[in-house]
Amino acid sequence: MDRLSIILSLLSGALITGTLVITAFSIGYYNWWVIGGSAIVGWLMAWPSAYYVSRLIKNNDPEWRTQRNPMKNGPIPKPNAKEV
Repeated sequence: MDRLSIILSLLSGALITGTLVITAFSIGYYNWWVIGGSAIVGWLMAWPSAYYVSRLIKNNDPEWRTQRNPMKNGPIPKPNAKEV
């Protein structure tokens, strides 16, 4: 599970839904089916687009270590460990 993509999914879902609704309204479609369809498409596309953006961010970050073992120190962090 990628924590960055969870946060980005909220943003990307709102962006996709808003873009589709505004595009439909500018074309001249003013009904609830358009808004509902845009909301469903935005909801379905939020996770894949957020995961893609998260991977791009982490691949372009020179400080991000891709080869790390999260279970090296155990499943529970130490109480005096540095906050992530």
